[in-house]
Amino acid sequence: MERHRIPFHEKARGQLFCDGSAREIVAMLEAECRAAGVAIVPKTSIQKVEHSQGFTVRANTETFHAPVLVVATGGISIPKMGATGLGYDLARQFGLSIRECRPGLVPLVLNSKDRHRYCDLTGVSTEVIASLDGTAERFQDKMLITHRGLSGPAVLQISSYWKAPSPLTIDLAPGRVITAELKSSQSRRDMAATQSALRTALPQRLADRRLDLHPPSSWTNHGLAEFEREIHQWKVVPAGTEGYEKAEVTAGGVDTNELSAKTMECRKVPGLYFIGEVVDVTGHLGGFNFQWAWASGYCAGQAI
Repeated sequence: MERHRIPFHEKARGQLFCDGSAREIVAMLEAECRAAGVAIVPKTSIQKVEHSQGFTVRANTETFHAPVLVVATGGISIPKMGATGLGYDLARQFGLSIRECRPGLVPLVLNSKDRHRYCDLTGVSTEVIASLDGTAERFQDKMLITHRGLSGPAVLQISSYWKAPSPLTIDLAPGRVITAELKSSQSRRDMAATQSALRTALPQRLADRRLDLHPPSSWTNHGLAEFEREIHQWKVVPAGTEGYEKAEVTAGGVDTNELSAKTMECRKVPGLYFIGEVVDVTGHLGGFNFQWAWASGYCAGQAI
């Protein structure tokens, strides 16, 4: 059996895992590599890639030759783990188009006014619907207030679609009608009753803060209707994101039009493949980006 050597330019993505089942998966993959005669060469820095009757990869320690080259370098998110733009540099070297890269699945930073209003509530979490104005993108899940802005699954999901200076709309009480009881003819209509109603739908600290900042203009039906609308349509204009340092993925990358959808091989350069996060494919939270990495790698492997 021919023995293959794979230079690793960056730290193995498996280091992101910390639970027992994930460690078992990494061990399984390493075992599969050993069974297939694959040699993993760590601490290898790629200096140059040349193409002529196959590929030559010049590294800091040795030179590798192969008839095909698979680029699986990941994106540029979490640089402290070794992520670099090598994959994009190689794509440009071979004349491939690259879709604009940006941090994806990343916490959002509130503008200074909203940070002052909300960020002392760090750690408060609640169910919301986050949507992007003017699009069909909407995600219902938990939102977490951080010391600089907003995070949690709903915010991370919408962040992959958000671009400054677009506003977001956040429904703080999905499926709830906060003022229904207040509008009944026998109910009290005052600040205490409104606070009690709001606390049934939101964490107490967030409910009290919203009421302090946005009290009903009146306790008439019209005033309560406007108060209800604002709860379900909180307009947020983020100042930005936490950047690649906190992004779980890199959105954008090698244009999929440059690659075969069946094999991930470059249309312009036979024998050159791009797989995983370096390609312009970004999944949702929940393991979908790992699934894309495995699936695209499998397609390339089958073709090779």
